Amino acid sequence: MTVRFLTLLCVALLSTTAARAADTVVEDWTRIPVGTRGIPPGWKGQNWGNPSHDLVVVENDGKRVLSLKSANDSSTIIKDVRGTVKVATTPVLRWRWKAVVLPRGGDSRKKETDDQAVQIYVAWPRFPESLRSRIIGYVWDTTAPVGTIVKSQKTGTVTYVVLRSGPSQLGQWLTESRNVADDFKRIYGEAPEDPGAVSIAIDSNDTGSEAASFVGEILFTSTP
Repeated sequence: MTVRFLTLLCVALLSTTAARAADTVVEDWTRIPVGTRGIPPGWKGQNWGNPSHDLVVVENDGKRVLSLKSANDSSTIIKDVRGTVKVATTPVLRWRWKAVVLPRGGDSRKKETDDQAVQIYVAWPRFPESLRSRIIGYVWDTTAPVGTIVKSQKTGTVTYVVLRSGPSQLGQWLTESRNVADDFKRIYGEAPEDPGAVSIAIDSNDTGSEAASFVGEILFTSTP
């Protein structure tokens, strides 16, 4: 083994370590005890509607994750990421999710059926927040086709990006990666500032049905 080879190997290892160190973990659930119910520590609950927050940290497939359930209601939890996420260096949002029950007839394109089994949001708050904030919602829809990008007909600050649709992959853990900076430019026509919050949500209140899902680790990273 030559000195040159060893040098190159060390450089590669250091580069990999530096890249991993740059990742910003939003949540991995490992610090929250299994069985913790309701709004998890470090998160805030929604301040609108009548949320059930039927949430619990569980072990699933050998990892600690968040279980979400909805019965004709909605639940959203929000984590403040201001000052921690830098989209210039870590523009890629990566997470694991698993849908189990889809809201019957849910369709993100219509106000009267705006329900999803699992949703991951990235938000850029702007005053007044209810009118000017910019929010991208990555969703698992029941009927809207994969690839659909549509402004919510119920919440004008939200634009949905449908990543999964229908029951074909129910019960499977899937890993998603989205370049949030690219999605922001595509939707809003300009480069984003650093986001202010990440949210996890589930709802079935518009369709009057039920939904269930799981969410695993969520992080921002530099590579897809």
